[in-house]
Amino acid sequence: MSEGKANVWKRRKARRALLQAVYQWQLTGHDFSEIRDDFASGDALKKADVEFFEVLLGKVVREPEALDAAFAETLDRPVEQLDQVERAILRLAAAEFIYRIDVPFRVVIDEYVELAKSFGAQDSHKYINGVLDKLAETLRSIEVEATRSG
Repeated sequence: MSEGKANVWKRRKARRALLQAVYQWQLTGHDFSEIRDDFASGDALKKADVEFFEVLLGKVVREPEALDAAFAETLDRPVEQLDQVERAILRLAAAEFIYRIDVPFRVVIDEYVELAKSFGAQDSHKYINGVLDKLAETLRSIEVEATRSG
């Protein structure tokens, strides 16, 4: 497996663990260290991009209000009315859009839509896709525009 493909799989595994970690944090309120240590001691991060996991988990746990504000305007309901999986996915995607500009916006959308298909309610992936499309236009407008004109 090439370095690029290996990295894709490591990040995909990290995103899956991130969704579980953020979901756990939202339900328990445990601090960053507790959640990180829970995941580090299990199998969830084996062969995952651990640095990627830790950076994004830290952003979500430490800045949830800012991340919620980033996508709140794209929703058809208050953030508080999102189910826990949707909220976790949107927080993670917003963090990735904002703090990981090395990851193309289309990859961010595709990865989190796939997680919504696996873990979300029936058809929630369609809702997530619509929100993330709008969010990409706001947070990654230059990149989105470049893909349209290129």
